[in-house]
Amino acid sequence: MRITDQQLNRIYAEKNTRDPSFIMSTHHFHPYYELYYLNHGICRFFINDALYTIHEGDLIIIPYHLLHYTKYVTSCTRTAVFFRKEDLQAADSVIDFAHSYSKLQIFHVLDANRSAVETNLENMLTEMRFNDEATPLTLQVQLQELFLIIKRYCRHVNEVNDLHTDDREVVEAARFISDHYAEHITSKDIAAVTGFTPNYLSTKFHETAGIGLHEYLVFTRLHHAENILLSTSTSITDIALQCGFTDSNYFKDAFKKMYGCSPREYKKKTDPISK
Repeated sequence: MRITDQQLNRIYAEKNTRDPSFIMSTHHFHPYYELYYLNHGICRFFINDALYTIHEGDLIIIPYHLLHYTKYVTSCTRTAVFFRKEDLQAADSVIDFAHSYSKLQIFHVLDANRSAVETNLENMLTEMRFNDEATPLTLQVQLQELFLIIKRYCRHVNEVNDLHTDDREVVEAARFISDHYAEHITSKDIAAVTGFTPNYLSTKFHETAGIGLHEYLVFTRLHHAENILLSTSTSITDIALQCGFTDSNYFKDAFKKMYGCSPREYKKKTDPISK
């Protein structure tokens, strides 16, 4: 799994072309937001415990620390913008970012309005090439304008879960993990809800979601553990038990592998109250 704990110090934008032969290394998440606009093509996102099929003109806003993976169905061109919540503060009274975008949001840009979105994104890419002392502020203004365009002209389409496909069992497995991560479940338990054998489900899960079945279970437990760690004074051992880990030492090792430091160190550097 790819993870970075490096926060951004400004907005970044990029545009790439991918085809079905492109394999993203693994699931990943990051401590900043990502705006993903599909200029052309069809791709599939596995985000937390859901699959989404995305077509050209669709725009996704992915919150920080949300596990996601992209698979390209056709040749695709996409534009991505990476930013922090504070980059939208000046316009937040209109955008209502903190409330509206704390969860995954998907929009479809109507054909009549695509030029407004795409022109804005191209302007951001042009500014990235300037890369001078005015670039950070200029990108902030352009990003705020983009969100105002989204608010005014884009159609909210969060209900695009692609459940009627050959990957339905992968979604069922992911949702079973989401519902039962705190219990002592095994690969056999997860496979039972899909009708597959554990080995076949593990292979199919990795092909579809870009992450192993057991790795996904561990990630889900760690993600919930992180939330408890940062919002309560619960002991490390109790957090491990609450999140389905039977061994607190294994929990500490898994946490350090995922986040780059021990749970205690992570709380200290992330939570200003504990400093």
